[in-house]
Amino acid sequence: MDTQKITTGTLLEMKKKNEKITMLTAYDYLMASQLDECGIDIILVGDSVGNVVLGYKNTIPVTMDEMLHHCSAVARGVKRAMVVGDMPFMSYQASVEEAVRNAGRFLKESKVEAVKLEGGDEVLNTVKKIVDSGIPVMGHLGLTPQSLHKFGGYGVRGEGEEEAHKILNDAKKLEKAGAFSIVLEKVPAALAQKITSEINIPTIGIGAGVDCDGQVLVTHDMLGLFEKFKPKFAKRYGQLGKEMKKCYGEYIKEVKSKKFPLKEHSY
Repeated sequence: MDTQKITTGTLLEMKKKNEKITMLTAYDYLMASQLDECGIDIILVGDSVGNVVLGYKNTIPVTMDEMLHHCSAVARGVKRAMVVGDMPFMSYQASVEEAVRNAGRFLKESKVEAVKLEGGDEVLNTVKKIVDSGIPVMGHLGLTPQSLHKFGGYGVRGEGEEEAHKILNDAKKLEKAGAFSIVLEKVPAALAQKITSEINIPTIGIGAGVDCDGQVLVTHDMLGLFEKFKPKFAKRYGQLGKEMKKCYGEYIKEVKSKKFPLKEHSY
């Protein structure tokens, strides 16, 4: 495995070479170190931590302090991958100055190497100011979970001609504003392919087809750890949730029946 540190420059080169980029989420030291050892290119400390770790109904309640806490844990476990921190709801929407200050906290306090924020036209000035401050920014278009209430659900974005045109234009504007890559979530594959071919920065797809420059999934989804909900785009590579519950059950049964601990487990 190549041990050279992944940077924004590395990702641009990968797009030029048509080498696919891999990205998964992590929220703690153990999972981050495992992903890094396996050769993942980007680790996203997503605000999805709210759903799969903290028990919130959506990502909106997640705070800056919670994100910084989890980002710090992840960063301590990573040597090669690029670590990207999700800017939580209302950490960048109120003012450009507050957005720059909060983005800086991600790099200074939790040692991530880039931040991700959602939106297109409405966040362009914010993206530019953050990038001008020396902080790499990953964009996020299509389904933007922090705008759940605005859009009224988690449906596919960009199916209509007008919305598709806006997403394409927003991608071009984000590139011009200085974003180093863009996540495309739940947009039609044909639209994602068009965006990918018309911008010079990498696209990372999630439910956006095979033609994006890279792919991302929530790790808890692809491992089968989070069993309450399975998005269509989330292929399950394992059923670890069921296996874990089996182990818990065996432990409880053995303790109750005095089969554990045995002599070899005792001092």
